[in-house]
Amino acid sequence: MIRILENSHDNVLGLEISGKVSVEEQKSWTQHLAGLLEQHDHVSVMLVLSEGARWGDVAGLDDIKWVLTHMKSFSRVAIVSSSEVWKWLTAVDAFFAKWIGVDEKYFELKDIDRAWQWLDS
Repeated sequence: MIRILENSHDNVLGLEISGKVSVEEQKSWTQHLAGLLEQHDHVSVMLVLSEGARWGDVAGLDDIKWVLTHMKSFSRVAIVSSSEVWKWLTAVDAFFAKWIGVDEKYFELKDIDRAWQWLDS
């Protein structure tokens, strides 16, 4: 399930992801992001990921394709979770994201307010 977080504003979008993301949910959130990109040159995104957050094969592939074609439109990406796996994956992804000018950072769940501040700075 994907839920838009209340603190989302302007070109900053927060999403809470729990359970398995369906193809319909994935398309809905990428359409929402596409709408933001029509209004703003760049967006910053927060993904709050539960332990059970995952994508099905089709939704995951669609998500990767969309992100790869729009990645230069992202300014910052905050990954918020309590999972060591997401922490490790974010560290690896952040290394490559820097090459195209995207700043990506991991935050613990207890630091979600700090993550919002970082996205707004």
